[in-house]
Amino acid sequence: MPTLRPALGTTGPAALTLLLGLWGITREDSMWRDEAATWEAAHRSLPELAHLLDRIDVVHGAYYLFMHGVFAFLGDSLLALRLPSVLAMAGAAAALAATARRLSGPRAGLAAGTAFALMPSTQHYAQEGRSYALVAAAVAVATLILVALMDGRRGRGPTARLWAAYTTALLVAALLNWFSLLALPAHAATVLLAHRRGAARLPSRWLAAASVVVVGALPLVLASRSQARQVAWIRPLTWSTALAPLLLLAVGLLCARLSRRRAGTAAAPRTASAAPVVPVVSVGLPLLAFPVVTLLLVSLVRPLYIDRYVLYADLGLGLLIGAALAGVVRSRRLLTALVLAASAALLPLQLDLRTPQSRVDDVLAPAETVGRTSRPGDGVLFIPSWRRDTAEVSPGSFTGLDDLALAESPAASGSLQGRETAPAHLRRAMLRKHRILVVADADDHPGGGRDAVKRRVLVEHFTRCTDTEVRGRRVQGYERGPRCAAPRPGS
Repeated sequence: MPTLRPALGTTGPAALTLLLGLWGITREDSMWRDEAATWEAAHRSLPELAHLLDRIDVVHGAYYLFMHGVFAFLGDSLLALRLPSVLAMAGAAAALAATARRLSGPRAGLAAGTAFALMPSTQHYAQEGRSYALVAAAVAVATLILVALMDGRRGRGPTARLWAAYTTALLVAALLNWFSLLALPAHAATVLLAHRRGAARLPSRWLAAASVVVVGALPLVLASRSQARQVAWIRPLTWSTALAPLLLLAVGLLCARLSRRRAGTAAAPRTASAAPVVPVVSVGLPLLAFPVVTLLLVSLVRPLYIDRYVLYADLGLGLLIGAALAGVVRSRRLLTALVLAASAALLPLQLDLRTPQSRVDDVLAPAETVGRTSRPGDGVLFIPSWRRDTAEVSPGSFTGLDDLALAESPAASGSLQGRETAPAHLRRAMLRKHRILVVADADDHPGGGRDAVKRRVLVEHFTRCTDTEVRGRRVQGYERGPRCAAPRPGS
């Protein structure tokens, strides 16, 4: 049993994260627009994917290439789309628990990993077909390796291999999403604190590793700058936007205070050889604060703050919560009771995260509506053109329909929405149709440019006969003339 407990302290949180991630993983057979972008890109051939990344989404290129391989190996399904994220979050929980255990003892490891598993953000992105969970896992592994390197009890060979592994983990994170480079100043703070406590050669070696990571990620950073218009949708920072991250920082500071008090009272005695070079606060607090605060400050000049871009900062919060709980909770039974109580309190949110309504919209449900209500030869329009992702993800539902605005397919145009025809040609194509289906956003925004032309022709020459809102989108049916034809029998 004594040899089993350390393993349970690491595998327990990982198993919990895995189970929570697999629970309701299909979200009632829904897929929101960002996941649809992953689906589209990963289904393209390698030349088509390179064509896409030359124009947009180069920042996600490594992830799209990875998912291309996943689909080739596992086939395409909602499970295959999200399974890598579930496994990555489970790995992050295991690495975090191992880090906390190394820094603050077994109870802290179990508490940190479990707290991370129960975080709503962990459960949200564990079930999302995007790169953020993989980035969190890579940063978690890098942090664990850095803590292992700080103990100073390794030979030259093992140390060199660990530095190579640390560099690789952070480089993988940066290539998946270069906002993970904000973990570097957090690790720098930890390294400097360790240096002050006696880790003599650590700063120079860390600086060499960090330099390799920055140089390796620099081409991606420079390439993404030419596609900066893709983040133009991010709104300027407001107090309401900043409130949630500031509250998390406050929770982290409170936990840091509690864990320092525990360290000061020597609640967990260690031998000198087993003592960590730095306390858990010196690892967790910088990892929580530096990425979040840096991105918030940058957003005062240029709006960039989105919580998922620095999702890995939750690892720092998990470390601090684990250390604080280890200082307050003295028995495994009480810790188990707290976990059960937290799970019960979070159950409504956990249930909500597994519904289509937990995301902005769903691209699959409107495709089903189109397939059920369309007739061969009908025209179809997408307002705005980005809503064409519905057809790209579910092409079978659009078989026999005429995409009236499309001049060049998304794959051929190196885009996710395709290239649309000139307004005059679009108008003529619309007027040749007796019936047109429109896939639009739930707010039915009129759009601009060609979208305004679509709406104008519909208003002037067609009558809206059906209007179905489904999971954040609308499917509207228009018929030519001043009135709607009588519904077909059985429709």
